[in-house]
Amino acid sequence: MAQIRRLVLDVLKPHEPAVPALADGVADCPGVEGVNVSLVESDREVENVKLTLEGEDIDYDAVRSTVDEFGASVHSIDEFACGETLIEAGETPQD
Repeated sequence: MAQIRRLVLDVLKPHEPAVPALADGVADCPGVEGVNVSLVESDREVENVKLTLEGEDIDYDAVRSTVDEFGASVHSIDEFACGETLIEAGETPQD
């Protein structure tokens, strides 16, 4: 399998533990060199966040397991990049 260089996940999580704890946990996964967490939506019981991860060889199974340990769940993989060079998504009329 190709080495994962960028991974963008749509994640649903409880309010606790807080977003910084989730970011720290995911940052410790093998191959992850950087993490960005954006709050998309929050309601009384849960938060929907976008996790953007970059690295040389991200271990998706470890990331998913860590997300699960925080009581959260991956709703979807919104972006997946692999290969020698990271390619930015182009604009389309739908954007």
